[in-house]
Amino acid sequence: QVQLVESGGGLVQAGGSLTLSCAASGSFRSINRMDWYRQSPGKERELVAGLTRGGSPNYADSVKGRFTISRDNAKNTVYLQMNSLRPEDTAVYYCAATTWRTDWGQGTQVTVSS
Repeated sequence: QVQLVESGGGLVQAGGSLTLSCAASGSFRSINRMDWYRQSPGKERELVAGLTRGGSPNYADSVKGRFTISRDNAKNTVYLQMNSLRPEDTAVYYCAATTWRTDWGQGTQVTVSS
């Protein structure tokens, strides 16, 4: 089991930037895939960005060109750099780590004001 702790959420004006962090416990190298999801009230949780070990990142169409996912193996941390934020990006953001199972963090709130 991998334990995940997200941080970096907050309130930002439209057009601003935030960087989310997800720190993983245990052996980071056993993780095959790290993903960022988000969920807004009344909506289903959606995949925002994903990164496989040794693979290229993938992004939801709604965030392409604005968000960047990256991974620091030395710090056992995955990041989500979010630029040009929009009110519709407001959501609770979760990171997920897949080994032989998928573990989830507790989520961090991102609120973008217009």
